[in-house]
Amino acid sequence: MNEDKDLINSARAGDKIAFGKLIRKYEKTIYSFAFKICRDKEKAEEAMQETFINAYRGLKSFSGKSKFSTWLYRIVTNNCLMMHRKKSHEPLISFEDSELLRETGELEVPHWGETPHDAVLNNELKEILDKAIQKLPLEYRIVFVMRDVDGLSTEEVGNTLKLSVPAIKSRLHRARLFLRNELNPYLTK
Repeated sequence: MNEDKDLINSARAGDKIAFGKLIRKYEKTIYSFAFKICRDKEKAEEAMQETFINAYRGLKSFSGKSKFSTWLYRIVTNNCLMMHRKKSHEPLISFEDSELLRETGELEVPHWGETPHDAVLNNELKEILDKAIQKLPLEYRIVFVMRDVDGLSTEEVGNTLKLSVPAIKSRLHRARLFLRNELNPYLTK
């Protein structure tokens, strides 16, 4: 946190190298989140670039009341929402797209004990879960991804989306219930 504060203060004073360090520190996180929302490599890259451009332009307005990463999440969320509004017919969330993940080097190495049968079942479950998440309303999807996929705290999600903690908990609860109902037929066979 102090490292971020020092880099932010230096960047505010015009030190472009300090801002570059902030970009390098957060670019994977921001790209990963944008990819999960946009579900497209190029759109995720565009959202990430716009996020850092907006952050650079608005750095003087960053108050420091929240973490820098929370502020970046708010910016990338807004950028993804604006992109979605422009092309609202496209799907928004996917946990994984193995072809794109291979290209970006984010594909996980399978556990040594995993059998081919296990791999097929895991891939099938990922597809089912992905389809269920795509059915979630946008406001629930964003909360679900931020909280349960990216692991942000409820307070961080609330600060990012400018919603109260009870509102975040309510949306997350509804998202989880919806997903449980969607997945139940597959898990009770």
